[in-house]
Amino acid sequence: MSDRFASIAIERPTRLEFGHGRAAEVGAWARARGFERILVVTSPFNGRRCDVLQLKGKVSIFDNVRAEPDISNLTATVAAAAEAQPDLIVGFGGGSAMDVAKLTAVLHDSGQSLADIAGVERAKRRKVALAQVPTTAGTGSEAATRALVTDPATRNKTAVQSHFMLADLSVIDPDLAVSLPPRLTAETGVDAMAHCVEAFTNRKAHPLVDLYALEGVRLIGRYLARAVKDGADREARAGLALASLYGGYCLGPVNTAGGHAVAYPLGTRHNIPHGGANALIFPHMLAYNAPLAEERTASIMEALGLGPAGGVRETFDRAYAYCRGLDIPMRLSERGVPLDDVGAMADEAFAIKRLIDNNPRPLTREAIVQMYESAY
Repeated sequence: MSDRFASIAIERPTRLEFGHGRAAEVGAWARARGFERILVVTSPFNGRRCDVLQLKGKVSIFDNVRAEPDISNLTATVAAAAEAQPDLIVGFGGGSAMDVAKLTAVLHDSGQSLADIAGVERAKRRKVALAQVPTTAGTGSEAATRALVTDPATRNKTAVQSHFMLADLSVIDPDLAVSLPPRLTAETGVDAMAHCVEAFTNRKAHPLVDLYALEGVRLIGRYLARAVKDGADREARAGLALASLYGGYCLGPVNTAGGHAVAYPLGTRHNIPHGGANALIFPHMLAYNAPLAEERTASIMEALGLGPAGGVRETFDRAYAYCRGLDIPMRLSERGVPLDDVGAMADEAFAIKRLIDNNPRPLTREAIVQMYESAY
């Protein structure tokens, strides 16, 4: 772990609304500030329910954000912004829609390209207001300053971090997730948990972020199985929405680690949903890190309600059973990943140094290969 009380900077949205039925606050906020031209960035499904935002004025909807957006998808969204000339951009959906909305907001009329802003704090400005409304409880993108899109040429994710991508308004309405099917509820919930777990066991872990990380894991342990069983359980939906928000808080100052690095190729190469990829890798990485993060692993197991931590094998078995109990496929073979692609996936994962270097236990390419093979 890093110096326990090292200096740290945390950004927050200017305004955050949280609660059942709060989606309409986006429209009220926009009208109060005189925004007349609005672009909503969303998916095909959510494009059909934008009326819950109660937006007025000239509202354009780009409803073609993909589950794993790539550069061409972002380029199309930026073109839509150039046509609409919005003074407010609203990200409405899961992490993909919110990430594309962030990137579109900083690229619109900026004179910069994605290549210009890739990396840390390279965006020069943002000329439009930005609001975020999550419809899943997974990424916490509504409260984070990072965004990702896939480069189809390399099949790697391009990461951007900028304080200009912090939303002016975040509205978290748990009721928007009630219609999510059980599998999507489970996988997005595990994504939120992975953000918290990887921040809590991170080499950059910090007490200020630990508070959010461990409470986020507790909320997942308390509410995820309930929401999977009964999607209309509004208390469970609210608990997951809060856990996702806390996971988003972890992403800026600390970020994720080896788990996300190893999960990314499953999405970029084989179209496995991001939450499902994180779930598949979670027990392997938790057990791998346990010898060098023993106390924190024990805290995670307790927070998830998996009992006191045992040895490495017991940690793996309980974490695996937890994810399998949510009806998430936990084998690469179940997901159609060819065994002969393990080497290429390991090469790509090991190259994501911005995350690999955060891992509490040194993560070698050979160890990544072993995880993939064990998961097959």
